[in-house]
Amino acid sequence: IDAVHFAMDNDDGARTLHYNEADVILVGVSRCGKTPTCLYMALKYGIRAANYPLTEEDMERLQLPPALREHKEKLFGLTIDAERLASIRHERRPNSRYASFAQCEFEVREVENLFRRENISNINSTHFSVEEISAKILVHKGIERRLK
Repeated sequence: IDAVHFAMDNDDGARTLHYNEADVILVGVSRCGKTPTCLYMALKYGIRAANYPLTEEDMERLQLPPALREHKEKLFGLTIDAERLASIRHERRPNSRYASFAQCEFEVREVENLFRRENISNINSTHFSVEEISAKILVHKGIERRLK
């Protein structure tokens, strides 16, 4: 339950001052699966997972936001195919710039460039379930489950 509270309190970049207590911090564009993955890791494994959405402003600066820079070793990136992202966003905000294919393509391209430039491990979440994404993150980061 403590891990679930942590995930909820540290969802969507709402709070960053507790990142030092995180086991992992997921980063990526809005609607790529960060929140459900964090909640699954908390519920299933007791992992303290936070997440931070990388915005267009972050991409324009061409660098990690200051709140993430000091916790770079805890970062793991999620990316997604632009077509799938546009479809998901269209359900949330139909016919908006946010949901346009051009905007989604731009954001995905730039966040992937940022991951490469900053050497942040990442996976494309398009064709994986939350369970599969979580397992890949834990294995890659070498994080031990807290719940047996």
